[in-house]
Amino acid sequence: MRNRKKLPCPVISIGNLTLGGTGKTPAVMALAQRAAVRGFYPCILTRGYRGKARGPCFVSRGEGAVLDPMQAGDEAVLMAEALPGIPIIKGSDRYRAGIFALEDLKRRSPDSISEGRWFFILDDGFQHWALHRDKDVLLINGMNPFGNGKLFPFGPLREPLSAMKRADLIVITNTAEPCDDGSMSESETGKSDIGTALTRLQREIRQYAANVPVYCAQHVPRFFLTLSGEAINLSEMRDKRVFAFCGIGNPLSFKSALRPLIGELTGFIIFRDHHQYGRADVRQIAEHGKKTGAYWIVTTEKDIMRLKRLPLPDRLLALRIEFRVDDGFYEEVFDFRRRAWSNISM
Repeated sequence: MRNRKKLPCPVISIGNLTLGGTGKTPAVMALAQRAAVRGFYPCILTRGYRGKARGPCFVSRGEGAVLDPMQAGDEAVLMAEALPGIPIIKGSDRYRAGIFALEDLKRRSPDSISEGRWFFILDDGFQHWALHRDKDVLLINGMNPFGNGKLFPFGPLREPLSAMKRADLIVITNTAEPCDDGSMSESETGKSDIGTALTRLQREIRQYAANVPVYCAQHVPRFFLTLSGEAINLSEMRDKRVFAFCGIGNPLSFKSALRPLIGELTGFIIFRDHHQYGRADVRQIAEHGKKTGAYWIVTTEKDIMRLKRLPLPDRLLALRIEFRVDDGFYEEVFDFRRRAWSNISM
């Protein structure tokens, strides 16, 4: 695409076609963690949705969040708290944000720059036309891929389905199990049970992106977290009565993930995506939990980020979710032979 600006090191974008609910934040976190394990130096560029901070700024230099959710957005702060050692930059102009990050890095750690192993993860970047990326990863929610199939404001689509052809890799998220071999070629599409929703979705994808590698990913519960950061094993919740709530793009995926982990779900409140909680909300949640006889109140980690400034019930937990995808996906993403990752010179 013409007039795209290009950063002096590679950019991998993770995005979607819909207005949320694909599990983008866990995917970004998983990619950053896997990159660090492989010896690369990832830096996340995010717009920090609904964050009030202006201009390029650090959400984290790798040592935890330096901005709160009101300034940086809940997703950015969640990533900052969960990704030690990985810088996160907020900015609506992701090119400026990338240059800002590299200039700071050059001052603080010039040796790491000369190694040429830095790269950027462009969070929610599929529609960020202004910045060149070396690979576009497109996420599609396997539970509810395209809603009513209409463009916003009449439906959840940001773009027509034909935009899938721009992707370098497609990941179907929230699937019950991996694809047979982690990816799906066009010739393999009909080998699964024809009647399954996953097979139908794979066939639909192939109408628009016939040659794009497709992977299946799961969002797997890991443990529960207390407000103090203590981890509670999943096994400890199997006989507990739980009241739950959330304000995320795909609330039913959270509800579905929670049900098998607990004894009984006594109630469930859905707030709007990115809902800014107030004291009245907290009172309502606590009252419902008490009225239904719940032992614990459970929500998502994103919601906890927006609640931290408020007085909260003692028995409030967040469920930690992990993004899991076949290793073949990471081999495709980190296939550096297709492009020389040259040293950065600024």
